[in-house]
Amino acid sequence: MKQDEKILNLPNLVSLIRILMAPVLFYFAFTQQPYWFIGVLLFAEFTDVLDGFLARTLNQITQMGSHLDSWGDFVIYSTIAICAWILWPEILQRELLYFVVIVSCFVLPALIGFIKFHRFTSYHTWSVKLAVAVTIIAYLLLFSGLLDWPFRVAALFCLYAALEEIAITLLIHHEHVDVRSIRQAVKYRREYTREGYTREEYTREGNKEGR
Repeated sequence: MKQDEKILNLPNLVSLIRILMAPVLFYFAFTQQPYWFIGVLLFAEFTDVLDGFLARTLNQITQMGSHLDSWGDFVIYSTIAICAWILWPEILQRELLYFVVIVSCFVLPALIGFIKFHRFTSYHTWSVKLAVAVTIIAYLLLFSGLLDWPFRVAALFCLYAALEEIAITLLIHHEHVDVRSIRQAVKYRREYTREGYTREEYTREGNKEGR
């Protein structure tokens, strides 16, 4: 982490609040209060949008903030998956294949990145952002009993996003934050190979963009 980065700032506080929503979600799941659960889930997703907006607006983009944002996402999405089994087991048994695909698409890229770089990656790709938006909408439609097919479509979006993240991990030499697409990863790889960047120069180049 750079010396001038501030760990305690407003965007990071918002990300921390999102992480703290996980036990609240578990509470409403265990007490079988689906409406309150959905309400807290929507609030948690709102903070996911808010922290990035604040970081850009206040010029408080940091590597720590990008990692904290990703940790918050991982905690919340893992919580959502577990709580869904608690609140709506019959629905998930019916949609088990698509549920497994979606969960695997969030877990496998993180696991592969951790194996290669010994830390969780924070790429924040556009495909992941789109997949998350589609999945949350599909999640609400499925468990409100309105529509089930968007959940199956969401599985395809998640599959593409996961494959792109895995490809990025395999392409780049060192851990980066905010690699928006596989095209950007290819660009970094070519620059690294052509100019012979040191690890510090390569990482600094990749951290110029915000979360």
